[in-house]
Amino acid sequence: MKDLQLIQTVTEAHMILGVKKPKHPLVSVIPQNELHHIPQEIGFRVRVDLFQIWMKEGVECEIGYGRNSYDFGEGTLAFMKAGQVLTHTGVPNNTQNGKGWLLLFHPDLIRKSELGKKIHTYTFFDYEVSEALHVSEEERKSLTEIVKKIEKELSLNLDKHSQGLIVSNIELLLNYCARYYDRQFYTRSNLNQDLASKFENLLRDYYNSQKPAESGLPTVKYCGEQMNMSSHYLSDLLKKETGRNAQEHIHHFVIDKAKTMLLGSTEPVSQIAYGLGFEYPQHFTKLFKAKTGMSPVEYKSLN
Repeated sequence: MKDLQLIQTVTEAHMILGVKKPKHPLVSVIPQNELHHIPQEIGFRVRVDLFQIWMKEGVECEIGYGRNSYDFGEGTLAFMKAGQVLTHTGVPNNTQNGKGWLLLFHPDLIRKSELGKKIHTYTFFDYEVSEALHVSEEERKSLTEIVKKIEKELSLNLDKHSQGLIVSNIELLLNYCARYYDRQFYTRSNLNQDLASKFENLLRDYYNSQKPAESGLPTVKYCGEQMNMSSHYLSDLLKKETGRNAQEHIHHFVIDKAKTMLLGSTEPVSQIAYGLGFEYPQHFTKLFKAKTGMSPVEYKSLN
């Protein structure tokens, strides 16, 4: 395995990419046609401690991110949060002909802002690269206009308003991306309409195996891995399709199964809790009461 290289500052990123020194220490916009020195070595691994938003156009390139590698198509955006490890799995071509851009910003840029408090709500930073945002030409233009405003602000002499305006534009960019992801979920709903059924079948298979005794309650991470998508992407898709996120689906399934077991078994509540995968019966009792309004013992007495 290749040695892991660290990129901890915007300046270091510029050095690796072979572009001139950034105009701001915490944020930069790099036009795609200036990316002349992307490392060519297959297997090159780097941890980037910066948030990255890449609008890719006209470049054939593969990047490994998380469990998968992804070959970018036209008009796609990838979002990578600070601290992620990237692996270069394919040699990029035609960077000088591309019209895209790369936005980099350090967590310190937004740390004291409202955006810093809610950056975690933009769950697409936790998607796999293969779950990139595909945008129309009109959407691409809208996003690029916002990025150009950030570029313009960086080209001016920095003053007390600069950082606030830059952060506001980044937040605006992310809000538009959230809207476009919602559009992408809906336009692909035919492909995802049986997602809830597949998810329920996965949970049913889980409970028809020895996994509850061996591994405990099914996690969203486990379910995402079994369905070949990131946990956040799975959860967001389910939310759009059914109104429940992945964790809520798991809880609903477990409580429904618990009701059947409580009314159809003479086993004590503690044994039912263990059988469902709870490490401690009191955790089962707390969840059951939160979801049904009564304790498992009270529900069992209805039998």
